[in-house]
Amino acid sequence: MQTPPASVETRTETHHFLSKVPEVTLYFWVIKVLCTTVGETFADFINGKLGDNLTTTTIVMGSLLAVALVVQFRMHEYVPAVYWIAVVLISVVGTLITDNMVEHFNVSLTTSTIVFAILMFASFGIWFASERTLSIHSIHTAKREAFYWLAILFTFALGTAAGDLIAEKWSLGYTKSLLLFVGMIAVIGMAHAWLKLNAIVAFWFAYVLTRPLGASIGDLLSQPRKLPAGQDPEGFQAGLGLGTTVTSLIFLAAILAVIVYMTTEQRRHPVETDD
Repeated sequence: MQTPPASVETRTETHHFLSKVPEVTLYFWVIKVLCTTVGETFADFINGKLGDNLTTTTIVMGSLLAVALVVQFRMHEYVPAVYWIAVVLISVVGTLITDNMVEHFNVSLTTSTIVFAILMFASFGIWFASERTLSIHSIHTAKREAFYWLAILFTFALGTAAGDLIAEKWSLGYTKSLLLFVGMIAVIGMAHAWLKLNAIVAFWFAYVLTRPLGASIGDLLSQPRKLPAGQDPEGFQAGLGLGTTVTSLIFLAAILAVIVYMTTEQRRHPVETDD
């Protein structure tokens, strides 16, 4: 039998490695931002439905996340619905962890941002020390997948804290925060394209920044048009007043539409593996 060209072997191997996670395409970034937006608004929505009890809400959503991750780890290939449900839930839990630290334990947003930044970089450091790579293209073992989801949890918690710090604590407002994070992601994209910034570094920087970007979008749409007296700093831009229910439903519907499309495309063009 004739040996396949090296390029074919490499491409097949890469697809095999990508079987548990999606390829990084435009659809990946679109649904990632949608999930982070839902993480912000749905956390507030569920907390309100459970009597504004962050502890109860965190336990409930944390339990759902644990179930989703068990299902995800049992999958032998990337299944859009399973994977992105886990991302939505980890986004919600990341938001709730930060909210608990601020409201229940009186940890400032500045401290929370620093703590989660340290934890995130520590998780990357341990991951790299163990596996010698941080590429999501190489996640084909349970150990690497565990590192991957742990890092994602910290990116969501960090993004929540940093987003709230900039938009609310520093009184930048949701619109300006949104534009700031869009600009920062654009700079990373240009640095990768023109200055040859390492692809893995660029990916994770952009991944972290999409969290506060999504949070800014969610807050801009859901928060009241005018904050209560005494909570409205001079020059602060409040939200559009759609509420957490309407905003969550809009973005959950958008996520569902993208997942259906991605699932349909996956069935039309199944990924080949080297099994």
